[in-house]
Amino acid sequence: MRLQDIAIVTSTPLDTDTVLLEKFKSHDRVQYDPKTGLYSYRHDFNFRDKATLLTEIQRQTRRGGGISVRILKEPWKEAPQAIEELEKEGEVLVTRTVKDGQLRMVFWNEIKPDEESGGKQVEKEFLDLWHQLKVPNDVDLLKALTSEGLQATASEAPAPKAPSNTKKKGKRSAPRQRQVRITNTHLKGEIDLSRDYHASGN
Repeated sequence: MRLQDIAIVTSTPLDTDTVLLEKFKSHDRVQYDPKTGLYSYRHDFNFRDKATLLTEIQRQTRRGGGISVRILKEPWKEAPQAIEELEKEGEVLVTRTVKDGQLRMVFWNEIKPDEESGGKQVEKEFLDLWHQLKVPNDVDLLKALTSEGLQATASEAPAPKAPSNTKKKGKRSAPRQRQVRITNTHLKGEIDLSRDYHASGN
């Protein structure tokens, strides 16, 4: 973007104020290309292809975390499609939103099946069968255990309730009236401070 355009969009004297321009140029998020004279936003990541994207994901995962797909989309709009391709290839693991299944976070898949370790990709039929299994609710599970002559472990058994020492709620007694403490003794005999003040009508 040209400097004049940035000044118009931001409504600032960026193209005329030299002090402001120097501060703008020295900002860590501003990138200036002296060949073209254009300014651009410096993103956290700089990639434009799938291989470089995978390298960034690997680097971030080695540091102990994944990367938000939204952040990866900023420097490269085609990042989500590339991530989905990498997921199909088994290179990355992806978390998705529950509501609409949109890509959320991406991690490098460090453990892949290969010939040396003897691992194999799990067949889709088995995965489908696994996901169709339903975990029974607590009541049904306890019945199933009892019918097989088993019982729930102590940690799973519900803890007995402690006796409650709460008093029975009865009629509430009316709040006690506090005795008025007279501190303005110099007014004694002139004004009764224990009564509400009512201005005399004119």
